[in-house]
Amino acid sequence: MNRAQRGKLALTAAALGASLLTAGCGYITPQQTSHQYSASDGIRADLGPLQLRNMLIVSTSENEPGRLIGAVYNSSSKDVKLTVNGAKGSQTEVAVKANSYTLLNEKSDAAILSTTGGKPGSMVDLKITESGTNVSNTVKVPVLDATLPEYKDYVPTPSPSATSTPSSSASSSASPSAGATSSATASATAGATASATATATAR
Repeated sequence: MNRAQRGKLALTAAALGASLLTAGCGYITPQQTSHQYSASDGIRADLGPLQLRNMLIVSTSENEPGRLIGAVYNSSSKDVKLTVNGAKGSQTEVAVKANSYTLLNEKSDAAILSTTGGKPGSMVDLKITESGTNVSNTVKVPVLDATLPEYKDYVPTPSPSATSTPSSSASSSASPSAGATSSATASATAGATASATATATAR
């Protein structure tokens, strides 16, 4: 083998080594674009024909109501209902049309859990069930509050307490007493008048 052949062989070996090194790096460190992941704050889950994307709960406290937001896609040819069960018997439902999707945002009916079950920053267990094939699963969903401004409008407002009822009852219960007093006063006045009239006539 002459010097020129040895030089070509060395160059070929170097090129092959470089290509193997590059391939090895790609094998050891997979490209991020080859993996599916949740690109936002919520989680993703698949349930029968339903695909749940960017699902999370917005709430102010573990004992307060929480609003479920995200997107639910239905790949089947019939309407499907997603049922979500949370803490202390709380439940909400999401209807999804066939071959369509439902976005749980400000334009849709609010999907509210009466009790969140976890404070903001925590993960809570939700049991999800779909009516298409009756598949169910338990997923962990993050709880967020209004710290991030994009979720401020999703915080559920607590229902107003009925503070006016006791006052109304008190007023109502006071009314009969007032009426009875008025009746008693009128009766006494009428009796006294009649008695005085009778006495004057007798004289």
